[in-house]
Amino acid sequence: MSGPLAVDHALSARILSEALARGGDFAELYFEYRRAASIAMEDGKVRTAGGGIDMGVGVRVVVGASVGYAYAESVEPEDMMRAAQTAAQIAASSATVGPVKIRRRRLGDVYPVASELVDIDGASRVALLRRADAAARKFDRRIKRVDASLVAVHKEIMVVTSDGYSAYDVQPMMRVSISVVAKNKRRTETGSSGGGGRQGIAYFDEVSPEWHGEEAARVAIVNLDSRPAAAGAMPVVLAPGDSGILLHEAVGHGLEADFNRKRTSNYTDRIGKRVASSLVTVEDDPGLPGSRGSINIDDEGVVPKPHRLIVNGVLRSYMHDKISAKFFGKRPSGSGRRESFRDVPMPRMTNTLMSAGTEDPQDIIRSVKRGIYAKKFSGGQVNISNGDFVFSLTEGYLIEDGKITAPLKGANLIGNGPDALETVSMVGHDFALSDGMWTCGKDGQSVPVGVGQPTIKVDMLTVGGTDT
Repeated sequence: MSGPLAVDHALSARILSEALARGGDFAELYFEYRRAASIAMEDGKVRTAGGGIDMGVGVRVVVGASVGYAYAESVEPEDMMRAAQTAAQIAASSATVGPVKIRRRRLGDVYPVASELVDIDGASRVALLRRADAAARKFDRRIKRVDASLVAVHKEIMVVTSDGYSAYDVQPMMRVSISVVAKNKRRTETGSSGGGGRQGIAYFDEVSPEWHGEEAARVAIVNLDSRPAAAGAMPVVLAPGDSGILLHEAVGHGLEADFNRKRTSNYTDRIGKRVASSLVTVEDDPGLPGSRGSINIDDEGVVPKPHRLIVNGVLRSYMHDKISAKFFGKRPSGSGRRESFRDVPMPRMTNTLMSAGTEDPQDIIRSVKRGIYAKKFSGGQVNISNGDFVFSLTEGYLIEDGKITAPLKGANLIGNGPDALETVSMVGHDFALSDGMWTCGKDGQSVPVGVGQPTIKVDMLTVGGTDT
């Protein structure tokens, strides 16, 4: 292999042998090269333009559930050897491991990119943002400010493991974000739009900068006419696509196996038991073409596959890294992920999805006498141990007599993830994948993820609002 991660197998084998010199169950080397470029515009003017290169290797030695970890911010042999020696001292045991023979693992590619955005000249990237800016301002004269940003990353990883495998992957990423401010004589409101994923410049052939500018403006103008949200318990209809972030946060984290190994998840010891309505099927799929959460290989060198977590309401599996898989007597699911070579991997989601049902989305809305239609979210908070959550809506509407009516301001959805899934009574046939905009945090690490779902009806959630 040529390029910045041109570390041959013979050298990798020597580093792994050094890492395991004091014993251990297994060891891995995680090589990473990252090149990034970003541009931010504030109210039509370029304020920042930056970029950078980062490269290094993380060395992990595992003994049972104990981990020795060290990293080097270079791929010089001496630096990597020192990191291996440090990791070996942390995870010393009486076990012995023989010489490592390494062979290359062939991978598929679910995000081939002909032209990465990071390689496009700065003037062309600024032009994309100016197109979004102009479209937002043209949308309505009440749009008074437009901010826009574009971030692009080229990332290469190579994982070499003590079980004799190496795998190399190129992982492109891009994201565009537009936010606007709208004003009238009475109030000021905001709106936003964003997207991207493991894609290149061709993304804008499918989703134009103009669309993002107009969408951000549309939300802001809608919010100018919003009224205070009612408070109380009521049915909630979750729109397709972006609403999947509620599923991700309120349910998905509890299905990550490290929480269940440590017995801190509300799903601990519930494999084979009903945890949701029979209408609910949830899977984690790392292979969606171009999606933000997709991976050809996880950060432990495991080739991931789609795996169902909940099937017709019954909990079937957790998301495993190598440590949790050994603990539970399972095969790793390819869910070991990390933010960078400076971090240890842990079980994480990729693209977390709820499967489509059979209902007409309009019938779902018509079934609600009085409730909330939740369309866009700004994120929220969740307690992993019990699934309690609070999510804020950036775009939501009142449902009255089966019709979507007034836009709402200041609405929060408050509830419990498992309880909410138990009360799912209708699932639409309109599955949609959210455009690539989500980043997930866990234990101080952030990784890109994807979410998706159809329209669903939750019979009862608590809505936090100011209108009683």
